[in-house]
Amino acid sequence: MSSESKDDRVFKALSHPRRRQLLDLLRDQPRTTGALCEAFPEMDRCTVMQHLKVLEEAELVIARREGRERWNHLNAMPIKQIHDRWISEYATHAVSILDRLKADLER
Repeated sequence: MSSESKDDRVFKALSHPRRRQLLDLLRDQPRTTGALCEAFPEMDRCTVMQHLKVLEEAELVIARREGRERWNHLNAMPIKQIHDRWISEYATHAVSILDRLKADLER
């Protein structure tokens, strides 16, 4: 799979606010699917599972079975890769422009 299609899956997964909320919960600690469902009482279990599936396909969530429970773990590496590829390059460019602007204003 090309890195661009991986990036597309990550961006798609991050585009929905509920999926970002799920990731926020998993950032603190791994949680069972049942615990995630309880955190979102306005959604039925099937909807939570569909969101988790999108997150798994983007490799943002890794699910592990332990007996009858399904534990969901955050995998932050795809987000870091997006940051390294897209955000840090543009942020560096923006900072250099601000530095030049500051120098011009100080003259």
